[in-house]
Amino acid sequence: MKISGVDIRPGNIIEYEGGIWKVAKIQHTQPGKGGAYMQVEMKNLIDGRKTNVRFRSADTVEKVRLDTKDFQYLYTDGDMLVFMDTDTFDQINLSTDIVGDAVAFLQDGMTVTLELYDEKPISVQLPDQVEAEIVEADAVVKGQTASSSYKPAVLDNGVRVMVPPHISAGTRIIVDVYERTYVGKAG
Repeated sequence: MKISGVDIRPGNIIEYEGGIWKVAKIQHTQPGKGGAYMQVEMKNLIDGRKTNVRFRSADTVEKVRLDTKDFQYLYTDGDMLVFMDTDTFDQINLSTDIVGDAVAFLQDGMTVTLELYDEKPISVQLPDQVEAEIVEADAVVKGQTASSSYKPAVLDNGVRVMVPPHISAGTRIIVDVYERTYVGKAG
């Protein structure tokens, strides 16, 4: 589907110069002389490059629709992650780079969503929140009772998060995967 350069929005996936790009930021600029244009910051979904491009209203780009499919995470083999298609039970191996920093939150049997372009996986979406156990938490400092006082803690996957003072080692909590923040105590 072709769209005008000034109709590009953050989150759009577009085809540009033979690559697949995800739009991160846009800025509409209308200079004193000359035509208006859209300054677009985007990231290549295949190789991770970032670029800034100016699109005028006369420019058109191809908007890409990605297919999504649920896969189950099985295990890590070196720097490769093994996933299984929940429908066909076919297994695929993907580099840890495709998941990014969220790779620490992958858990055995976790259902993830793969975004596919031409049947080729280009990104992996984990659930927004996961349950994890605190293995190490600093002691509460006496007199530090302000509601905004958080203390550092280490999760069972090695990730450090800030938690409220009443949380101690051994407690299971819910963590936001992409923000790496404490959400609440696990029920």
